[in-house]
Formats: sequence, C-alpha cells, structure tokens
Amino acid sequence: MSNIVENEKKLSGAEARYLSFTLGHEEYAIPLLSVKEVIAPPEITSVPHTPPYFLGIMNLRGQVISVIDLRQKMNIKSKDAGEMAIIICDLGSVCLGVMVDSINAVLNPKPQEISQKPEIHSHKNTEYITNVYRKDERLILFLDIAKSLDVVDHNAIQNAQKKAA
Repeated sequence: MSNIVENEKKLSGAEARYLSFTLGHEEYAIPLLSVKEVIAPPEITSVPHTPPYFLGIMNLRGQVISVIDLRQKMNIKSKDAGEMAIIICDLGSVCLGVMVDSINAVLNPKPQEISQKPEIHSHKNTEYITNVYRKDERLILFLDIAKSLDVVDHNAIQNAQKKAA
C-alpha cells in the first residue's frame, strides 16, 4: 500500500489530496502530504503507564515509532475486527503510527465539495476536525492528527521513544 501513497504524492496537486480511512462505521481523511506510508500492523511493544489508546511502540526499519489507536482516542465504537492498518504520519517533530480499521482511497475533492466544520457543542476538544467533505451521499470528516493529540499524548510519545533509545 505504501507504493500507492508514494505514487499519489508525486502527482501534481498533491496538496489537495487526502487519504480516507474508516474508524468504526464512519469515514475520515487526512492530508496525503502528512502520510509517510501505510503498513499492516506489526508487532507492537506496549509501554507501561500510558493512556489506554496508546498501543505502544514499533520498529519500522530501525526507527522507533509510537502507535495510537485512533478509535479509542476519539471514543469511537469499533466494528468487527477485520483488516486493520497503520498510517505512518509525519507530524513534523515526530512520526506517529495511527491504527485505523481500513484504508479506503485517495481523495481529490473539488473546493465546492468541502464545507467548514459545523459548530460542535461538546465538552471535548474537537479542533482536530478541520472540514467536512460531501462525497455523493456520504460525509467524510477531515482530521488534523497533530491537533488530536494533547499534552498527555505528546509526553507519552516522547517518553516511549526515550525508553526505546
């Protein structure tokens, strides 16, 4: 799958492309430029004293990468266990593995198909939702993975990578 991502990044206009994936019964997407690759879940080493959605760390070609379960992080009910995937995201200062239910497609939405996110009245932070994409009869939420992480997450990632070093 990583070849698909790499080939799509090389095409012109890659900044308007998104990788869509499923969490539970809903579809989400992140900017393709923040995706390094997509892999099948490898062996993950758990790290004690981390939040429940922090699955642990993995070795990706000699690089230690923290892995989170985005469903648990966003409190989304999981559907039947099936083909899971890990999206390796480049968040600038750190790479993060994000476990999702499935990878769907690379999207290239037209500007008129994208709406601002609606007002969401919640006691939880929803700043990580950036826009809504209307594709046929479906709505796809665009996410900013970096904004979904809080201070606890950043500390867990840094501590896990220090312990692995």
